[in-house]
Amino acid sequence: MASPTVVRKGKVLNYQNNPHLVLDVQHRTQGRQAGFMQVTMRNLNTGSSTNTKIRTTDSVEIMHTDMVKLEFSYIDGQEYHFMEPETFEDIVLDESLVSDAKDFLVENQVYSILHVDDKPISIELPASIEMKVIESAEGVKGDTASNVQKPATLETGLIIQVPLFIKEGDVLKVSTSDKSYMGRA
Repeated sequence: MASPTVVRKGKVLNYQNNPHLVLDVQHRTQGRQAGFMQVTMRNLNTGSSTNTKIRTTDSVEIMHTDMVKLEFSYIDGQEYHFMEPETFEDIVLDESLVSDAKDFLVENQVYSILHVDDKPISIELPASIEMKVIESAEGVKGDTASNVQKPATLETGLIIQVPLFIKEGDVLKVSTSDKSYMGRA
């Protein structure tokens, strides 16, 4: 157990028996009362965010965390297989753990996996990722009004809107935050 004054952004706390990632911390005082920490954190199991006050006289449990770099190999039903690049060990993650990241899992790409107490909790995606277009309709000649877009299917099955000049086989840079086209790679 530790004092709440050592809580920092990026730490993982055991709050209500669930791991919570600290998003923001502010130390506050009110007149003659004891100070408190205003903590915004996200539940790593459910993804919901909460804002709570922790008095400086209380104690908190800071969980041990590691970022492990793993290479994505393949999908087998509900299981996602990753490989440890140095030991070539196969690590299997369940579909519930992968959740929203599955649209961005490209074979042979390295991803950071957050481990809390030696248990994988979530996949940390980069800001953008490069993916190949596997299906895209041809642009209609003469249809060049400002910012006309068409759907394109990427190698992971993700469908995004792209400019008319994009064709099958192109490699695109896609934002992982809003699934939008950023440009050619």
